[in-house]
Amino acid sequence: MQERSEEEILSRLLELENDGQAERRAELSGERFLSLLHDPDNGRSYVLRHGMDETEGAEIPAGTEFFQYATPDEAQRAFEQLLNESKRAGELVEDDSTEGIGDFESSGGEVRDLFADSDEDELSQDTVISDEEQP
Repeated sequence: MQERSEEEILSRLLELENDGQAERRAELSGERFLSLLHDPDNGRSYVLRHGMDETEGAEIPAGTEFFQYATPDEAQRAFEQLLNESKRAGELVEDDSTEGIGDFESSGGEVRDLFADSDEDELSQDTVISDEEQP
């Protein structure tokens, strides 16, 4: 199995986070985030620290860094340590954050394409006709 580059790992971790697969996620001051992730593809665990993406997914946010661990337990301990350091420094905004997950700005998926001819999702439409609608 070929090793991934640092950029490929960061892209993968941001993808997992945007898909809501972070085991833990904390919001830090300055629109930064700290996440605990486990990649099911390679079985490795990571702690990811990053800011918001202002490039609509074209670039990895500046200052993004990750730490790789052999076991989920090691990653959990490292996450807790970094979280406690952030608390002591007064940088913790929210311990359990979903802010920015899946946002266009953080390179997450959009429900509908920008150029879609309809803004309604066919899978979530109510099949019952209401009194206001004409058949």
